[in-house]
Amino acid sequence: MKADMPKQFLLLHGKPILQHTVERFLAVLPASQIMLVLPAREQASWQALCEQHQFFPGIQTIDGGTSRFQSVRCGLAAIPADAHLVAVHDGVRPFIAPAIIQYGFERAEQAGSAVTAVPVKDSVRVVDTDGRSRAVDRRLYQLVQTPQTFRLDWFRQAFAVDEQPFFTDCASVLEFSGFPITLIEGAYENIKITTPDDLR
Repeated sequence: MKADMPKQFLLLHGKPILQHTVERFLAVLPASQIMLVLPAREQASWQALCEQHQFFPGIQTIDGGTSRFQSVRCGLAAIPADAHLVAVHDGVRPFIAPAIIQYGFERAEQAGSAVTAVPVKDSVRVVDTDGRSRAVDRRLYQLVQTPQTFRLDWFRQAFAVDEQPFFTDCASVLEFSGFPITLIEGAYENIKITTPDDLR
């Protein structure tokens, strides 16, 4: 992002991006069921932003780890034992529709998992290590988003494994542990704000 602060704290229409994201989940879940995982060094900045913007959602804030995998583990450790489902979402995806969040829980209740994704619209080429490329059928590919929602017992079992370099999201961890992944329809506007162009 080339910014002076973490991208989730940048302002979007006068509010921190992370506030927009939390508000989308508050439209579906009570505050007591939402946990925000942030690096320990960012906790004070988040609290200051909440004071500045008079945003007091009453959610639990948890210190994260050194990687996405470790941060998810930190959040997982704080979830009550009697919970049934868990959804993980990127703090910098503030445009998620509450209806998609709700459907993720409904589908995960039925299938055990619900991973938000959208079809690839552009042509796709695979590039080999020697630099040569070849076209592939884009109908076979989906772009994975969040939220990703799972049965909590599956989730706990999957995240008991050692971290692997190919774990890029929660679905890859669950799949590695042998659990089936069910895709649900996401939305193209559910972008992950990563670059200045995304923010514009």
